Amino acid sequence: MDYLFLVIGLGLLLLAADFLVDSSVAIAQRAKISNFIIGLTIVGMGTSSPELFVSISSALSGHGDIAMGNVIGSNICNIFLILGVTATILPFTIKREISRRDIPFGIVAALLLLLLANDKLVPGISENSLSRLDGIFFLVLFVAYMCYVVILKGKNPQEAMAEADEQTKSKFTGKHPVLLWCIAIASLAGLIYGGNLFLDSAKNLARAWGMSEAVISITIVAVGTSLPELITAITAALKHNPELALGNVLGSNVFNILMILGVASTIKPLTFQSINIIDYLVVLVGAVMTYVVVFTFGKRKFDRIEGVIFLLCYVGYTAYLLMR
Repeated sequence: MDYLFLVIGLGLLLLAADFLVDSSVAIAQRAKISNFIIGLTIVGMGTSSPELFVSISSALSGHGDIAMGNVIGSNICNIFLILGVTATILPFTIKREISRRDIPFGIVAALLLLLLANDKLVPGISENSLSRLDGIFFLVLFVAYMCYVVILKGKNPQEAMAEADEQTKSKFTGKHPVLLWCIAIASLAGLIYGGNLFLDSAKNLARAWGMSEAVISITIVAVGTSLPELITAITAALKHNPELALGNVLGSNVFNILMILGVASTIKPLTFQSINIIDYLVVLVGAVMTYVVVFTFGKRKFDRIEGVIFLLCYVGYTAYLLMR
């Protein structure tokens, strides 16, 4: 039954996230909020909402390994699996502003996670944790990054608005406000229930397989909650717009570390036992490899051979986890 509940929970997460984003976009448009702000906030964070609800549920129930493992696994999946699949389907060019702004900031976020989450490296500390102060620091940094993005986009308003108009299409546009709010509330309830169902099933499977919660969360839970990004990336590549996948992945990774872990550890400080420094290093190496791609083979291009290398890295890391 746990396998069935895992699939049902994941399905609820993905469906509820999709409906919540669409209903929220329609509500915001009725409130005369600009498409630019909607695209930057609601749409930009929408694909990471499954990770957010799973991590918050994990934090509240005292399962720090799942909360942290979900974020680490999702980031690794985003970089090695999703970008690998996208580039293998259709190589794409990396815009200059992405290589100068978003990729370096992703590296900084991964480095901060490595430093702040490995407290046992400091003599006298017996467990790894993210304190409430760490969470607040992550949230402040996330707000600063969002403000920086807004300022930069403001320098090219026509391009920013065109991108926002493309992002903020909703299947509920024109519906009655009462219906929109009902859909939004039902979607939120679906996210919470689906997240808890998914989380409980993952914990039961971890015990049944004799595997740690960290390994289960880095593999099954992370891939499951990253499905919105994966589907978006494959669709974008097939529609010959693969650079959309890169922006989605980079934004999601920063959101996962700074926003999700920031919120989760601010609500309740996280402690984790089964996640080791190699997992954090893989996240950091992935972020650095994304930057290296800018300068190797085709300059400022994510080539097919680099996509295959990323996929092989993901397979290798997953094999290491299973052996561990």
